[in-house]
Amino acid sequence: MNKVIVMCDSTADLSPELVKKNDIVVVPLHVSFKDDPTDYLDGVTLTAEEVYRKAEASGTTPKTGAINLYEMTEYFRPYIEKGFDIIFTGIGSGLSSTYQNALLASREFPDGRIEVVDSWNLSTGTGLLVLKMCQFRDEGDDVHTIAEKVRKLVPFVSAKFCIDRLDYLYKGGRCSGFTMALAHMLHIHPVAKMVNNKLVVYRKIRGKYIKAVDEQIREFMEDLPRIDKSALFITDSGHMTGEDKYIYDKVKEYIPEGNIHHTTAGCVVSSHCGPKTIGILYILKDEE
Repeated sequence: MNKVIVMCDSTADLSPELVKKNDIVVVPLHVSFKDDPTDYLDGVTLTAEEVYRKAEASGTTPKTGAINLYEMTEYFRPYIEKGFDIIFTGIGSGLSSTYQNALLASREFPDGRIEVVDSWNLSTGTGLLVLKMCQFRDEGDDVHTIAEKVRKLVPFVSAKFCIDRLDYLYKGGRCSGFTMALAHMLHIHPVAKMVNNKLVVYRKIRGKYIKAVDEQIREFMEDLPRIDKSALFITDSGHMTGEDKYIYDKVKEYIPEGNIHHTTAGCVVSSHCGPKTIGILYILKDEE
């Protein structure tokens, strides 16, 4: 049986410490700005803070781009040539063409050497699945068994985010000017989650931002009997004003401290949602 390489794209938003500890290979997505010819690589040549500075200076938000077929093939090639099998996952196919490009790239190599898993997720919703891949790899599973196990977990990932302000969604063409103005006037903060491979707004919380955070905590408490406590992520896009610590203090009573991971969203998520976005992400156990 060949050794297994676990590979993901940069939207998994895993911390450098988790990447190093678990021997994960991270492939960056692309970020570009209007009137700037540079093709930036998420987390490699660009940070989320730089995204905010550039967006503020230009008045526009950046565009993000998938990993193309050629790039994906070249990321796979050296590991296959060294005798590894590869399991890859990244941002869900409903949000990007990265999955499809990875699938096509895998067919450039001998059958059975590469498994590509559609996460149906983004950010550390994908990151949770990556950590499961690492767990199964370390337990000695082959690449096909890992893929089979992880695909069964995909429907049970709970990925939710509170969004503080809608100007990034508006500038990126993901909401209307009227919606943005109304949300600002009425102090509405959307709570979005991944549903069937799409990011949808399923709550609109009126009032202070902390009320939207509390909505996530309320759902966490409802889900608690079914939560897989081996890993939980608190992931934010920076510029928080204590909401991250507030969530941590609420969940630490129920999740072992070493299993709570606080990470910062990379350039892709930050480009779309803007600063002060925060989520609680975990996997639910299958009651059956």
